[in-house]
Amino acid sequence: MGWPEQPAAVGVYGQQLRPRLHAYSLNERVTGEVRARVCAGLRGDVLEIGYGSGLNQQHLPAAVTGVWAIEPSTTALRLGEQRRATSPVPVVVAGDDAQSLPLPDDRFDAALCTWVLCGIPDPGAALAEVARVLKPGAALHFVEHGVAPDPGVVRWQRRVNPVNRALAGCVLDNDVRARLADSPLAVTELNAYYERGTPRPFGFLYEGLATA
Repeated sequence: MGWPEQPAAVGVYGQQLRPRLHAYSLNERVTGEVRARVCAGLRGDVLEIGYGSGLNQQHLPAAVTGVWAIEPSTTALRLGEQRRATSPVPVVVAGDDAQSLPLPDDRFDAALCTWVLCGIPDPGAALAEVARVLKPGAALHFVEHGVAPDPGVVRWQRRVNPVNRALAGCVLDNDVRARLADSPLAVTELNAYYERGTPRPFGFLYEGLATA
């Protein structure tokens, strides 16, 4: 979900092709089971950073009353028009930069991010903003790929990073635990595992909840 500040996100590729790559590589067949788990328990007004083309929309529980979407890519938003139009959950496109949310404090009942932090120039700022706009005790539901526990896999992640950054706009060795630990959020659930069927440098996932 390329963000404006990243140099690699400029030009026709970043604006037009990369959002389509994200929509294809993170499609329902590949990620649907994980998305369903991560979205379980969402309720009320939900902030979603890195909304993309709306791949989480079909997994939102009936208790969700609305989604406020933060997404820098107009192409991704166009790709998701049909999902938004057919969803019973209304979506407000509320901004384009998760690092500086144009939203009031203590506003949301929950927040959601899926495969997003790896592509934000300052993920710490984004997490601090999520904490600011969540109501006290409300949770961020997340799944992120990041640094693996095995040194051999990490070496491959760092070798491949330049190519992955150019193509996908994100890094493979994002230290998700450290990002969360340094944020104002408190992690209450965290499962870390290799995703089945994905090459290990690309598929170590951190899935859980963190509360404001």
